[in-house]
Amino acid sequence: MASHLFSRYRISLLKTLKPNHHASNSPIRSISGTPFLSQDPLLATESTDHDASNHQHHASSTPLPPNPATGSPLYQENWRSPIPNSPSLSQSLVPVGFLNQAPAARIRSLSESQDTNSLLNMFADWTASQRWSDMKDLFELWVRSLDKSGKPNKPDVNLYNHYLRANLMMGAAPSDMLDLVAIMDDFSLAPNTASYNLVLKAMHQAKETEAAQKLLERMLISGKEESLPDDASYDMVIGLLFLTGKNEEAMKLMDMAIKSGYMLSTTVFSECVRSCVAKGRTDTLVSIIERCKAVDRNKSLCPSWILCNYMAEVATQEDNSKLAFYAFEFMFKWITRGEMARPSVLLSVDEGLVVSALATAARTCNSTLVDGSWMILKRSLRGKKAANPASYIAKINAYASLGNLQKAFIALNEFETALADSEKEVVEELLSPFTSLYPLVVACSKKGFETLDEVYFQLEKLSQGETPYKSVAALNCIILGCANTWDLDRAYQTFEAISGSFGLSPNIDSYNALIYAFGKVKKTFEATRVYEHLVGEGVKPDSRTFSLLVDAHLINRDPKSALTVIDDMINAGFEPSKETLKKIRRRCVRELDNENDEQVETLAKKYQVRMGTENRRNMLFNIDYSRGRA
Repeated sequence: MASHLFSRYRISLLKTLKPNHHASNSPIRSISGTPFLSQDPLLATESTDHDASNHQHHASSTPLPPNPATGSPLYQENWRSPIPNSPSLSQSLVPVGFLNQAPAARIRSLSESQDTNSLLNMFADWTASQRWSDMKDLFELWVRSLDKSGKPNKPDVNLYNHYLRANLMMGAAPSDMLDLVAIMDDFSLAPNTASYNLVLKAMHQAKETEAAQKLLERMLISGKEESLPDDASYDMVIGLLFLTGKNEEAMKLMDMAIKSGYMLSTTVFSECVRSCVAKGRTDTLVSIIERCKAVDRNKSLCPSWILCNYMAEVATQEDNSKLAFYAFEFMFKWITRGEMARPSVLLSVDEGLVVSALATAARTCNSTLVDGSWMILKRSLRGKKAANPASYIAKINAYASLGNLQKAFIALNEFETALADSEKEVVEELLSPFTSLYPLVVACSKKGFETLDEVYFQLEKLSQGETPYKSVAALNCIILGCANTWDLDRAYQTFEAISGSFGLSPNIDSYNALIYAFGKVKKTFEATRVYEHLVGEGVKPDSRTFSLLVDAHLINRDPKSALTVIDDMINAGFEPSKETLKKIRRRCVRELDNENDEQVETLAKKYQVRMGTENRRNMLFNIDYSRGRA
């Protein structure tokens, strides 16, 4: 399209400004090259005629020098009358109706007194004050005027680019801008990169994507050093492609620009980020960011703060740990810039976003994201307060998922230190191995007794150091881990070591983990003894204690004893959960215990628990697997 536009009719400045030689009422004016002198007329003498004949003889034998006005389309025209009033001259270089009006006297006088350098300085001042119309009018008059030596004015590339800019700012169409660039050949001028960039700007405003692409290709194919595309050229075309929804082509052009060493603008980079994030192309965005980081000129690219938050949110939703890390890296740059600014601008990342990123790191096993997320959170808090419990728990679970138990227990120590001034019930709930620390329990029992013993001996060694670290919550994780592997002996020994080797007092989670360990191996009597012991020690049982005792009785097919535990649970001030009641009813159905089943239904109605049906589960339970296939 660009080649077609270049081949369109060229509005020749020669034809635009050509006066009418055949006008009958246009007298011919003579111009003298010397000042007028008041002298009396003299008669011609013979010597004068002789000298004239000799002069004609020498003139015919010696050739004239080359044309001094080469490069000016006005030289062959009647430049004695540079501003004709003929109605045939209603056209203009750009048809905005300038020549239909008489120019201002001041602009006309400037066109006759300015040279190229002074006109450049004047246009620079007018650019600052946005006097585009005056700039356009003065240029058109100036190129039709004569300089001090009587030669037609000839602009250079820089001066002509000012004229192009004036037309662009006055709303010239891309086709008109192409025609103006083509006219530069009449002045023996070659358009440079700035000239083409002004045309690209007009195409960007008119959203002519195809023409902009072809013009950029033309600049590359020409191979001329002065007209090769620069950073601004790529920015305008890439931005236009993103603006019109041609993301694939924009990505390819951006990749080519990065590989060629061009520097992308923050605006184009932000458009790329916004487009990729909106369309869910997180992997593509990661690739582009990594390629930008590989080029020194593009290392400093950084989207806006709001866009960084949006990027991090989408990255956590898509479980893209690399993109989440890059988003936090960009945000860290913004925080640093804000702190260095005067006055300082204190930016802080949302802590919920950090928790989501830590969860993403746990799911994707990315240790870099864990460290980066915690670093930016500490930078945001600035030491004025501790992180929320959810952040600590997410960090512990992330390291546990990575299998880095050493860092996981270090994070647990930090968490316990942050909870030093909290209430006992709150601490026990937040440090429960059955809920918040359960991923750490799973990590401790991943390789069976091997990992459990390793963690135990490491904790025992830390308890004997210069700054001893003793934690009931950490030992509870080992007890529950032993119970998960049906290793009752190790679970019981670890429980005894809480008070024996570490000098600590077991809490309710310690007793619950031991009850769970006995119940796993069907030692219901021993589990009941543990319950009686904790009551005798003055430890207050919780709802989980009674639920574990119910499970210990149900595993021995004793729903009646389980209902007895429910009665003790109600007397202690707790309500049975829906899950516990459904477990008891299921066992009653399978044991054909209708009496206890009715009691379960009564409890469900009393506490307004909707039990639901067990049809699908009963279908699986009643399948006759001995029946032969048809």
